[in-house]
Amino acid sequence: MNCADIDIITASYAPEGDEEIHATGFNYQNEDEKVTLSFPSTLQTGTGTLKIDFVGELNDKMKGFYRSKYTTPSGEVRYAAVTQFEATDARRAFPCWDEPAIKATFDISLIVPKDRVALSNMNVIDRKPYPDDENVVEVKFARTPVMSTYLVAFVVGEYDFVETRSKDGVCVRVYTPVGKAEQGKFALEVAAKTLPFYKDYFNVPYPLPKIDLIAIADFAAGAMENWGLVTYRETALLIDPKNSCSSSRQWVALVVGHELAHQWFGNLVTMEWWTHLWLNEGFASWIEYLCVDHCFPEYDIWTQFVSADYTRAQELDALDNSHPIEVSVGHPSEVDEIFDAISYSKGASVIRMLHDYIGDKDFKKGMNMYLTKFQQKNAATEDLWESLENASGKPIAAVMNTWTKQMGFPLIYVEAEQVEDDRLLRLSQRKFCASGPYVGEDCPQWMVPITISTSEDPNHAKLKILMDKPEMNVVLKNVKPDQWVKLNLGTVGFYRTQYSPAMLESLLPGIRDLSLPPVDRLGLQNDLFSLARAGIISTVEVLKVMEAFVNEPNYTVWSDLSCNLGILSTLLSHTDFYEEIQEFVKDVFSPIGERLGWDPKPGEGHLDALLRGLVLGKLGKAGHKPTLEEARRRFKDHVEGKQILSADLRSPVYLTVLKHGDGTTLEIMLKLHKQADMQEEKNRIERVLGATPLPELVQKVLTFALSEEVRPQDTVSVIGGVAGGSKHGRKAAWKFIKDNWEELYNRYQGGFLISRLIKLSVEGFAVDKMAGEVKAFFESHPAPSAERTIQQCCENILLNAAWLKRDAESIHQYLLQRKASPPTA
Repeated sequence: MNCADIDIITASYAPEGDEEIHATGFNYQNEDEKVTLSFPSTLQTGTGTLKIDFVGELNDKMKGFYRSKYTTPSGEVRYAAVTQFEATDARRAFPCWDEPAIKATFDISLIVPKDRVALSNMNVIDRKPYPDDENVVEVKFARTPVMSTYLVAFVVGEYDFVETRSKDGVCVRVYTPVGKAEQGKFALEVAAKTLPFYKDYFNVPYPLPKIDLIAIADFAAGAMENWGLVTYRETALLIDPKNSCSSSRQWVALVVGHELAHQWFGNLVTMEWWTHLWLNEGFASWIEYLCVDHCFPEYDIWTQFVSADYTRAQELDALDNSHPIEVSVGHPSEVDEIFDAISYSKGASVIRMLHDYIGDKDFKKGMNMYLTKFQQKNAATEDLWESLENASGKPIAAVMNTWTKQMGFPLIYVEAEQVEDDRLLRLSQRKFCASGPYVGEDCPQWMVPITISTSEDPNHAKLKILMDKPEMNVVLKNVKPDQWVKLNLGTVGFYRTQYSPAMLESLLPGIRDLSLPPVDRLGLQNDLFSLARAGIISTVEVLKVMEAFVNEPNYTVWSDLSCNLGILSTLLSHTDFYEEIQEFVKDVFSPIGERLGWDPKPGEGHLDALLRGLVLGKLGKAGHKPTLEEARRRFKDHVEGKQILSADLRSPVYLTVLKHGDGTTLEIMLKLHKQADMQEEKNRIERVLGATPLPELVQKVLTFALSEEVRPQDTVSVIGGVAGGSKHGRKAAWKFIKDNWEELYNRYQGGFLISRLIKLSVEGFAVDKMAGEVKAFFESHPAPSAERTIQQCCENILLNAAWLKRDAESIHQYLLQRKASPPTA
């Protein structure tokens, strides 16, 4: 059976109704995380009871059964004992058959200090004094349904809680650090609204009597969907009405929606093996948006999906070192690697495309068939396709196999011709590659659901087709010569589009006059940016299009534009005209900055707050003078306690004053960090510290990252912030990682945090020889679970270098020429 970091003292087996037989040998296979128990004679087939007496350790690795450090309101350091078993760490808490398809029921008892809260998947059924020690009690929990080991959980610590009943009678509690119960209310409301939403959507009731959501101080992931006891980072669960910003609320709503979706999809029906992990994660990453859209329609969350998940997945999936959604997994160490943007974000994107292709009604019907057929069992990707195929009558498996079994996605090239009153479109598909046009034999093909809209009705598809061959001609009836035609309505299909110059030209006015819907404006800009990055069009073309966004009101469109300008900015930090691109950023963002101003206006909502933070941060970082002066003034008032900054303005202000500050500014920020009572505020500060420009201060920030002041899961974002903060920071962060590799690797060994650390710190380089250096370092310092990430990073460095060689000069010329004759607004 599986067993890791556990010493077995005695083991015995008693066949039903017979004497117990003691094991005579324990043979540990540590490499495979297994133990073999030997008995003096052959055991007879049949049921019986296996008893194991063992000792394990409460480790500091944030996996298995581990200890989590927290500080009491009076300032004393204490530890809670908590679990994180996915993917393969239940075996660190107790010997077991630790595979998702080997399901069982669990009867759990915890023997704990009587002044501590003890929680597990099920409700408490008995609590009695422990005979040997009056300070200890034995807490017994109800038997679980048939379930996988990776979803078992227990927590022992000090917590307060808030509770409610959902309208279908489930007891919902949110557990918070002591004294912070108020901060659990927002998540409690979301959870109480979400459970009935999923019950109706799946038409299957939530199967347990209770659900607890609990904030854990030291937690590697964002959250974990343990059945009935969902664990979270504090920042993914706690909201303080005064000190939490709008993006934190939205994050909490999404994470709660994601984890609760797993209670059905993942927990009730579990994937057969880790190869199908994407089903769990892709599905939950899609439906979390559906659920937030239901709870908070004002968030315009589906547009944000495109920027947060869809484009991120496309960026990764255009690399030669990407991987298919379905990956065959052998050794447990390979499982960690697939918790990446392909499983989550590409998975969610293709499910969104599938949902659109099938239609909501049939999709729900198919989901219900699937969950009912496989409840308390395991299923594979094919099983879901079969249920959806039966519900919709469409060739789901044939279409979806092209998206899950091969990596990458297509670039659809389209040109148009007016033929009398009709528009003839010629479409062709090729694999989209980050390195430029696909070369090679046998180009992979996809079955692509394509929607086409026109300026006559930009919000509805004039035509829907399934493109199932390399080239197709399509006739759009009754389209006037002056009407534009656009592919991929709503940016739902997982492909990029390259228009003929004439078609693109006709779409640009739709950006300026906003007649193209926001998500289509975003998709158009993002496609162009990635085509430029791949060398298929020139970057200057994209800069011209970016200038067409002057009237843009939509937060998410700005957010995506801002991301792309950030990538370009990082690239150009390797040139001597970095300042020129900062001027361009200021020109693009200052009109919207002036329109928004610093203070919320009456009637503004969630998205205005997000947009204001984004724009001010962008202008401040680029050194826009009025923004910088105002940020300094407000920061001073904030520090002196005259006028506390609203939570939504803190990040942009902190970033601006640090970026253009000195040692004193850094000292003040570190002091604010120490005083912050909320993890969200500490994280907010940690993420911006790297903006500090002076080399000796950068060193100080890096040292701070590994200090006791920073929780282990947050060290990564401090170092990442340094790497992304400046050209000097990038070199310093990489050196720091090499110098402190032992400590960092031991801290995160195997987990996905090590991959994130590597990605954040090296992907900004743009010199060929750096790719070689990174590769060489990890050849002599292996990090098996980050192997694919390392290959992707090296590939990205080489792509950056090629992009720089190709376009730097023309970008420079364009920026100089703009300066000489500014565009007339």
